[in-house]
Amino acid sequence: MGGDMIIAAESGGSGAFNLLLLLAIPLVFYFLLIRPQNKRRKEQLQMESSLQPGARVMTTSGMRATVLSVDDDGVLLEIAPGVEVSFVKQAVMRVLQDDDAKGADAEELDLDEDDDDRDDAERDGDAVDLTKDDAAAGADADDEDGDGEAKAGAKAGRKSSD
Repeated sequence: MGGDMIIAAESGGSGAFNLLLLLAIPLVFYFLLIRPQNKRRKEQLQMESSLQPGARVMTTSGMRATVLSVDDDGVLLEIAPGVEVSFVKQAVMRVLQDDDAKGADAEELDLDEDDDDRDDAERDGDAVDLTKDDAAAGADADDEDGDGEAKAGAKAGRKSSD
């Protein structure tokens, strides 16, 4: 058992390789994690400082709005005609270009058309009407022997009175 540890220590590799490995790991972290994050942060700060009234933006919560005014640390956004909301600048995720805004509206229109198709299918008689009036009328028609009321009470969780 002690001989196994001596063999493992002898085949551990050179000290230069271990030193190279210790220097390579922080470099990999820098180039794959730290540097891209700093770049994104700089782009975000630049975008926040370049906000101007009239720009179309998307917030981090996904709302599309128009910038009405810009303060030191906040913006006033109009999310619908006459609806103004105050946000911090960090809540603005990106500035929308005209293509982005039109593309989003087109997607919403496509969804509305799908809803209209479903409504048309329901109007054509493909849908089943499940109202209580139809169920009660069907139960009265089936109730020729007189104990339909007891069955209906039992189904509703009530005990029938005998």
